[in-house]
Amino acid sequence: MKPVIVVHGGAGRIFKEREEGSRAGVVRAALQGYDILKRGGSALDAVEEVVRSMEDDPHFNAGEVEMDAIIMDGKNLDSGAVSAVKCIANPIKLARLVMEKTKHMLLTDNGAYVFAQAMGVPEIPGEKLITERSRERWKKNLEPDSNPEEFQKDLGTVGAVAIDSEGNVACATSTGGLSNKLAGRVGDTACIGSGGYADNRSGATSTTGHGESIMKVVLARLILYHMEQGLSPEVAADTALDYMKTRVGGLGGVIVVNSSGEWAARFSTKQMSWATVKDDQLHYGIYAGERHTKSVDEALASEREGF
Repeated sequence: MKPVIVVHGGAGRIFKEREEGSRAGVVRAALQGYDILKRGGSALDAVEEVVRSMEDDPHFNAGEVEMDAIIMDGKNLDSGAVSAVKCIANPIKLARLVMEKTKHMLLTDNGAYVFAQAMGVPEIPGEKLITERSRERWKKNLEPDSNPEEFQKDLGTVGAVAIDSEGNVACATSTGGLSNKLAGRVGDTACIGSGGYADNRSGATSTTGHGESIMKVVLARLILYHMEQGLSPEVAADTALDYMKTRVGGLGGVIVVNSSGEWAARFSTKQMSWATVKDDQLHYGIYAGERHTKSVDEALASEREGF
């Protein structure tokens, strides 16, 4: 099996001044994940490392203040997730520890924090997780004439799906969530079947968008169901996104890879940054219909020159 990696940097609105950084971020992450796969690494290791790198990238709203994350292994359907975690730089690493070191699938808030301490996961002051852009958005959203819907469209989620040389698939998703959400709110990211799903028999997907809508239709699992009925990743993704839009009025985006290595990056929002590498060819874009292609060698040369 030829390895494939697909990544996304969140569906919603990407301001003009952030487009270049967002493109560069997903390209860098995809190349990093593909390198792991090409060297014989597992799909699980690749998606974890890709998401970790994007959690650390200030262009994406992942790894801020209260964070959710999920990781899933398509080989055995094992999964680990955390929600409402604070003061942890990389929640995706904590999610994998939940999967591999406990009998549980989801830990939240203080329980996740205590577990992180027990596992020796490094802490980081919450203030260091807040970018200046996020601080300004938070202040603006408190203004009496602010429009909450405007901020809900600027959703920050990152994700990755992969298939490795052994034919195993995996997914990982991480988010900082909605601005000014109610205390205790858990979105789609940490919920298996909503924020992501992976099964070697069909494929893997990672979702992004309006969390409550995604949970209502169980978007990630719905896409895999459509693929199990014989639809291609692209048609399965479009069918599920169309259903979510018409049934509950929700917008979002998804990345998908099936058990044959076919992939898709589809979205119903205005934008979604995405990148994929297959057969040593890099593809990436942000807008609907936008697709740039480079060889991996050319892309790596561009990386060294600053993209």
